[in-house]
Amino acid sequence: MRIVSLLPSSSEIVCALGLEEELVGITHECDYPRSVSDKPRLTASRISHETMTSAEIDHAVRSQLDGHGSIYDLDEAKLRDLQPDLILTQELCEVCAVSYKTVEKAARSFEADVKVVSLEPNTIDDIFANIRLVGELTNRVHEADELINSLVSRLAAVRSKSEAIANRPRTLMLEWLEPPFAPGHWVPEQVALAGGDQAFGKAGQRSVTTTAEEIRDYAPEVIVLIPCGYYKEDILRQLPTANLPEGWNELPAVRAKQVWAVDATSYFSRPGPRVVDGVEILAKILHPEVFGSPTNEEATRVTESVPSA
Repeated sequence: MRIVSLLPSSSEIVCALGLEEELVGITHECDYPRSVSDKPRLTASRISHETMTSAEIDHAVRSQLDGHGSIYDLDEAKLRDLQPDLILTQELCEVCAVSYKTVEKAARSFEADVKVVSLEPNTIDDIFANIRLVGELTNRVHEADELINSLVSRLAAVRSKSEAIANRPRTLMLEWLEPPFAPGHWVPEQVALAGGDQAFGKAGQRSVTTTAEEIRDYAPEVIVLIPCGYYKEDILRQLPTANLPEGWNELPAVRAKQVWAVDATSYFSRPGPRVVDGVEILAKILHPEVFGSPTNEEATRVTESVPSA
């Protein structure tokens, strides 16, 4: 089977099922496992995390999508040359990947039949269901079930400890810096599993913009910065010039130096196996007395004050 993955998360799933050799095409963002780096890349972004601020990116995204455009380009000629049997993509979010309609239209131009499958996870259970679906599509059901069982076991191990903890700190997972976004999809579940209060966010629903007033009213005791698509280095580079919500430096978490930067794109943004790593890292941030402290590789504490409105 020749597989094209137009999602970083589905590339991770394909490789976790032992199908890296069958993966013939990926996106410009696919970077895990590192061994996929030499695969043909079929997409490009018109927006750069490296050169644009979070406010500039937000404006560019809204401008493109409001005008019914796209922030991604798909190399249709290269896609056709690869002659895939299976294309994995999504319809959930036009900010996350090439438009499903664009992919479907490109696939219709092929001379041979190709299956286009849209993965639409909203919860952790949905992510596991997607792993099994990819296993079914690729004759790797046994491998998929083994992977899911391993992930479920790891979550159960965290839950067994966190359920006994009475103190569940108010936890703000900030999915974007400017404007601030409250978390959705599987992130509130990650917080709950790790032993935090997940009230600031709605599990299974889209992330939404929030306000300085809502953040102040919640008075978070821990803040974890997880802007979509960012690594720790991206976050730390942008913080000194980011215009964070009014009253930021007076929030309990900021005053207690409980603000953390993590690899959002690895552990919180992508609906793949590593969301479980995200739960384990978050448990260390929230309850180091139980789970041990996070390593510098896993999370970086933000100790300097940053600009706010």
